Amino acid sequence: MKPTTQGLTIGSWRESDGWDIPSSIKSIIAGKKYQMDTIGMSASKVMIFRDMVLKIQPEGNETDNEYKMMKWLGEKSIVPRILAYEIQNNMSYLLMSKISGRMSCDISYMKNPHMLMQILTDGLKLLWSIDVTECPCNNMLDVKLRQAKYNVDNGLVDVDNVEPETFSEEGFKDPEELLEWLYDNRPEEEIVLSHGDYCLPNIFAKEDSISGFIDLGRMGKADKWQDIALCYRSLKHNYEGKYVVGIYGDIDFRIFFKKLGVEPDWNKIKYYILLDELF
Repeated sequence: MKPTTQGLTIGSWRESDGWDIPSSIKSIIAGKKYQMDTIGMSASKVMIFRDMVLKIQPEGNETDNEYKMMKWLGEKSIVPRILAYEIQNNMSYLLMSKISGRMSCDISYMKNPHMLMQILTDGLKLLWSIDVTECPCNNMLDVKLRQAKYNVDNGLVDVDNVEPETFSEEGFKDPEELLEWLYDNRPEEEIVLSHGDYCLPNIFAKEDSISGFIDLGRMGKADKWQDIALCYRSLKHNYEGKYVVGIYGDIDFRIFFKKLGVEPDWNKIKYYILLDELF
């Protein structure tokens, strides 16, 4: 594989690559050129072909959730279409169509924060406009807190990959104390269709318009402030230089909330950022 400068490696899939890919998917991808995506923080392997994407990851709640949401939203053209889906040896293999456009963290958008914030707020409003009456996945707080408790009880919280202040003298002693605080301070929910991980790499656009959403493992019915909080954090991290140092400068979040048409609820934003620390 030849490394590139864009978080990708390039190759052409062959049987000898060693992944135990189901035969139904092998027949589709054999010999096709792909890029291996290394952007993002998930444990999944993502192979990007010219017109499709293969996502390989351990089977679990999020893989099932993503499949259900992609199937439910398939006719709305805002998420990838399912081309093939297999579970084999406790691994999930999801072959899907490729969303057109570029990630919203692309340098062309980062250098134009007004356009970027318009795209991101348009994406939120688009999700909120979808009726969730028949939504197959529930990621409201009852569900999220149960999963957070499972993560804490089973030592699955990555305490080295959190905000610096979360577990500190000024913050929480440990994940158990944070979980207790989350139960004691849960807010009222405003239920919408929530992406669940509304961060810049998961939002795609063409020119100045939303073209789609990826990574739907936490999508479902949930509080609108879940997405607002993680979008705020993602914007903040990107403009503070967490991922690319010293390029973009500051951002005025008053513009973001004005475009979104809501007053910032900093208590809810804090709550959902802290909740995400346990995932």
